[in-house]
Amino acid sequence: MRILLTGATGFLGSNLLIKLLRDGHELFCIKRELSNTSRIDDVKDLCTWFDIETTKFNDIFLNNNIKCVVHCATDYGAAEQDPIKTIQANLILPLELLNVAIKNNVYAFINTDTVLDKRINAYSLSKKQFVEWLDRCSEEIVAINLALEHFFGPRDNESKFVSYMINELLDNRVNSAIKLTPGMQRRNFIYIDDVTNAFSTLINNLEKFGNSFHNFNIGTEHTVTIKEFSKLVKELCGNKNTYLDFGAIPYRKNETMEPAISNVKILKDFGWSVNTTLEEGLIKTINYNKNKDLLT
Repeated sequence: MRILLTGATGFLGSNLLIKLLRDGHELFCIKRELSNTSRIDDVKDLCTWFDIETTKFNDIFLNNNIKCVVHCATDYGAAEQDPIKTIQANLILPLELLNVAIKNNVYAFINTDTVLDKRINAYSLSKKQFVEWLDRCSEEIVAINLALEHFFGPRDNESKFVSYMINELLDNRVNSAIKLTPGMQRRNFIYIDDVTNAFSTLINNLEKFGNSFHNFNIGTEHTVTIKEFSKLVKELCGNKNTYLDFGAIPYRKNETMEPAISNVKILKDFGWSVNTTLEEGLIKTINYNKNKDLLT
């Protein structure tokens, strides 16, 4: 299948790119001119690339017979210093892409969403606003929305919670402390390979979907509290020095305390399953982080 992939140089997109190439799909990828391609340097020549600054979306579709768009690009809105930039990346860009895809009779648009409440920050609000537009346009295209639980793995962004905790605890400084919330909010953590397998499963079953809005939460059937998770990471890192200071910072406003997992059974009907436990995934990620300096 000919697939247009956005966000292909990011953590999720790079892993998905590799998975879809292995599945035999032909990939056309959108990136920024200055994007760091280090995650996919070994395979980037197997794809066709377009720089967003110099390419018109309509030209991509007119010339390449794209059947499916997979939208993974995102802006997390760090510190919310520029909400306009976040809105542009998470709402305006995918909306432009969706409109052009519909005009060119693309069969399906798969969107990457977040499980965060839209009231949390500019990132979650902009992501949910695009989901509303995707639903609105779903009579004209197969519209699939994948709300991802907390996915993690090797080479993830170091600013994300799992990477931050692993790196801090591997440092193992004497008398160090990590300030955390009380840690009673429950979270669903899923390893990156299981996430990319979910995308692959849906793409390989696209013919079973009609023009409508299809929403899936991608996660495991098990949750842990942040306190349980943090203690597990500390144990797996072999850290005996760092103090986990639960309650040092308050919960965020509108913090979600219980994840809402749905559609897991429906995905299983298509043949998808979670193959990596939380502990297995953490061990793989920790081992990579331990040795990453030797790999560069």
